[in-house]
Amino acid sequence: MTAPLVTVFGSLHYDIMVEAPDRPRKGETVTGHAWQPKCGGKGGNQAVSVARAGVRSAMIGAVGDDDFGRALLDNLERCGVDSRFVRIAAGAGSGMSVAIFDDGGDYGAVIVSGSNLTLGKKDVAEATDVIAQTSVLLLQNEVPEAANIAAARAVKAHGGRVVLNAAPARKLSGELIALTDIVIVNAIEAEFLAGIPVVDTLEGAAEAARMLIKSYPAAIVTAGGEGVVYCDRDGQAFALAAIPVKVVSTHGAGDEFVGSFAAGLARGHQAEAAIAAANAAAALLVATPERERERPETGGRLRR
Repeated sequence: MTAPLVTVFGSLHYDIMVEAPDRPRKGETVTGHAWQPKCGGKGGNQAVSVARAGVRSAMIGAVGDDDFGRALLDNLERCGVDSRFVRIAAGAGSGMSVAIFDDGGDYGAVIVSGSNLTLGKKDVAEATDVIAQTSVLLLQNEVPEAANIAAARAVKAHGGRVVLNAAPARKLSGELIALTDIVIVNAIEAEFLAGIPVVDTLEGAAEAARMLIKSYPAAIVTAGGEGVVYCDRDGQAFALAAIPVKVVSTHGAGDEFVGSFAAGLARGHQAEAAIAAANAAAALLVATPERERERPETGGRLRR
């Protein structure tokens, strides 16, 4: 039998990571400690996470014809992701971001979407052989919704499952909601989608998940250092506490969780087992310094 495949349809960003004592307030200049580049974007991060979990990973996306784009493509190949369907978009720069990390490990970021906004139906049509093999499709909100809908329709037509990481938070159409099998959000995104205040606790996450399954068959709500909650329309509901670790950097933790979860789902694992593995993967990542994670220049891998 063919090994399960997770296809990520989404964003690729070249990240500039800045370490500083704090993030600047409006009009303030802060002297930083160091900076380094990193290949990212929610889509790219999740595709690498899937491959790191040992499951076949394919990426459908777009980069510019520039140095950032070449670095992003090289990184996907180096990390074992099938990048044949990452298009080089003429006339558009690659997506990029600048993220500033404070001494507590938290961060703020600005993204410029660039080539990611050119994704559409044509990219789905050109990846039909991958789409047909896809066990799980991963989507995020960093590309046009019409593109996400086209990808979800194609995968569902071949019997695959659709997991939507609805981040960053934005209003979603009924069409995309109807195509989604599992939605994954953090407390802030859950509050936006559920329309209720969400406290960043397991109890708050559970309340949000119960609201979300009115629209989605299943919902996963992460509550940062508290843990994660799962709820579905079949009546299954559970919470898993976060694994205690010394947090070095929270950057990319959500993407690591989502990619690892999708890998477990593609393997046929039940929700609780897949979430437990994702919880462990995210805990490892937040305890690992950025400089010891993947680097565009060196191709280093997150050490397990």
